Amino acid sequence: MRVVLLEQVEKVGSAGDQVEVADGFARNFLIPSRKAVAATSASIKSLDHLLRQNREREGRLRHAAETMAGRIAALHCVIARRAGEQDRLFGAVTNQDIYAALVTQGLEVDRRKILLKEPIKALGSYTIPIRLHPEVVAELRLTVERVGD
Repeated sequence: MRVVLLEQVEKVGSAGDQVEVADGFARNFLIPSRKAVAATSASIKSLDHLLRQNREREGRLRHAAETMAGRIAALHCVIARRAGEQDRLFGAVTNQDIYAALVTQGLEVDRRKILLKEPIKALGSYTIPIRLHPEVVAELRLTVERVGD
């Protein structure tokens, strides 16, 4: 049976692909779970329209992410923390702290998109990646310095 996939199906194809699959697989799994529709001229036409809308929306989202990445790249955030011997912090700087620093700079970024591998536990300069879009990653310059006592 010829079907048009509405989303990615492992080992079959990705969204928008027209594929030939076994009749039972299409009737019992793909169509009831809304992963595919039968390949008729009307379904192909409507799917092309939806894909075109998705591409346009994705382009707008990517452009917005690229402009935000430019704003983030121009920033330099400074976070002041108490530190002990050998410049080790009492506590750590987490993505929540970086999020708060960005908000004070006037940028609203989802804190889960801040790709901090592990909390920062020492003074110094860091480059923090922020994934704004699946294809756009911004680099934030961050300096952790000793709080003035």
